[in-house]
Amino acid sequence: MMESLPADARYEIKFVADATRYRELEQWIRLNPMGFRTSYPPRWVNNVYFDTPDLFAFAENLSGSSARSKVRLRWYGDTFHADSSKLEVKRRRNTFGWKHQYPAGPIDLRSGSWRRIRRSLRQQLSPEGKAWFDTHPQPVLINRYHRQYFESPGGILRATLDRSQRVYDQRLRSQPNLRNRSNLPDTLVVEIKFLLADRDLGEQAIAGIPIRVSRNSKYMIGVESILGPLRT
Repeated sequence: MMESLPADARYEIKFVADATRYRELEQWIRLNPMGFRTSYPPRWVNNVYFDTPDLFAFAENLSGSSARSKVRLRWYGDTFHADSSKLEVKRRRNTFGWKHQYPAGPIDLRSGSWRRIRRSLRQQLSPEGKAWFDTHPQPVLINRYHRQYFESPGGILRATLDRSQRVYDQRLRSQPNLRNRSNLPDTLVVEIKFLLADRDLGEQAIAGIPIRVSRNSKYMIGVESILGPLRT
């Protein structure tokens, strides 16, 4: 039996556009009738995505499974090191998404092997976090992007605008690859999030967006940038 949705599960609706439309889409968010305002200073978001050696999570997403998961290590700032990081398990069922988060301590990818980095991170995780980490042992890629944050009054609706995405292939690497970037199209991602109870407001918010909704996963796009397009 499929587990019930948690209380914090949200609709997550994504839109993708060419990077040249940045000003147009930023203005659309700021002028939206739902009254979006900046909720947090813009910042760089960094992730290491982990998977099984045979890329089970990637295959699960590629097949369009209604219930799927991704495991990533996340930290913030324009840097490959930080005083704190967290392991996130991104769960998704159809258009609903939610996260489990586990503190993972400091992160520094500038020196040392993946084996040492994994060992250090694992020591900081809770038993539940360790279980996810152990079943997804393979660092597949690092991605980074610049994010702007918005929300409507009362935080009922949330919006993010991501750009300048970068991907670094980590497969078959004993040490983190922080130099050689994969080729990616220069795109923007707008995401609108809201609870089931606020669906009507969410639909009003996205009614006039000048781009189409898109199934978009930064992990999927990142893997396809290093393996080649595999969608059918």
